[in-house]
Amino acid sequence: MKKRILLLAGGQSGEHEVSLMSARSVLAALPRDQFDVTPVAISKQGRWLPPTDTRQALENGSADSGGDLVLHRVASAEGYDAVFPLLHGPMGEDGTVQGLLTLAGIPFVGSGVLGSAVSMDKVMTKQVLASAGIPQVAWRLAVRREWSSDGDGVRARAAELGFPLFVKPANLGSSLGISKVHGPEELDAALDLAFSLDRRVILEAMTASRPRELEVGVLGNDAPIASPVGELRFGAEYYDYETKYTEGRAEVHIPAPIPEDVARRVRELALSAFRALDCAGLARVDFFYLEESGELVLNEVNTMPGFTQTSMYPKLFEAAGLGYSELVTRLVELALEER
Repeated sequence: MKKRILLLAGGQSGEHEVSLMSARSVLAALPRDQFDVTPVAISKQGRWLPPTDTRQALENGSADSGGDLVLHRVASAEGYDAVFPLLHGPMGEDGTVQGLLTLAGIPFVGSGVLGSAVSMDKVMTKQVLASAGIPQVAWRLAVRREWSSDGDGVRARAAELGFPLFVKPANLGSSLGISKVHGPEELDAALDLAFSLDRRVILEAMTASRPRELEVGVLGNDAPIASPVGELRFGAEYYDYETKYTEGRAEVHIPAPIPEDVARRVRELALSAFRALDCAGLARVDFFYLEESGELVLNEVNTMPGFTQTSMYPKLFEAAGLGYSELVTRLVELALEER
């Protein structure tokens, strides 16, 4: 008997369009002989759209209005065997939807409330990973109220790290709101941008030289496995939104041309981070590799990585022999196992 799957996409974050792109790919890949899939788009206003409006949203790449209130739609979802919450960023990947589905008693793909919430918040992620002994770059926290009342104090924190540095909203993905700050004269504009998107902002030191960017996928629940290590190469100063989601802007090398002992260490650290953050189902873990010193530092953990045609996560497992359709099928199976 086919399993009934509710595929959620869109959402209220700045990654709304990326989510819809991912959903189109997953919808086409889930085997129809195993699953009866119902896509539901969530508008930017937080309303869940009926099937006709959802199809239009998937075609247009955006869902702007209409639909029902969230609780009404979830309450009617009792007939679904599992939910695939293919939502990126706040109000989707941060434990909010996961808590709603937990209350509704519906299994879902990906991490639970704790793993989703902690991994989404860069501050909490860094604190948990530090306690687990996982290496990271130096960083400082700034809060919007501090920026408005004690701007010099925030500037002093940045100066402690030195320039250049990165300014990042604490709770956004897809490189949204991130700025590379080359000197003090660029700092205020970068902070204004980040604080327009989040009340907490991370100031993050740059490594001494331009690092190589490595990524590894993790798949599983209590016995997760790591994919081969991939490397991203690109001409931009950093891996920004346009580079991530524009075909041809970045080169992907899988497996990464790095020493075997480095690849093994990356995979070990990725699994350690996955367990420390109480993740489940899937995650993509990103690292910086300083080739001259051999140093590895963890950059970010993404509990619902993109599934577009240019996304790294499915490519990593394809290199391990797990095709796109098999991968999304396995993710649904892991959700049902958690039940």
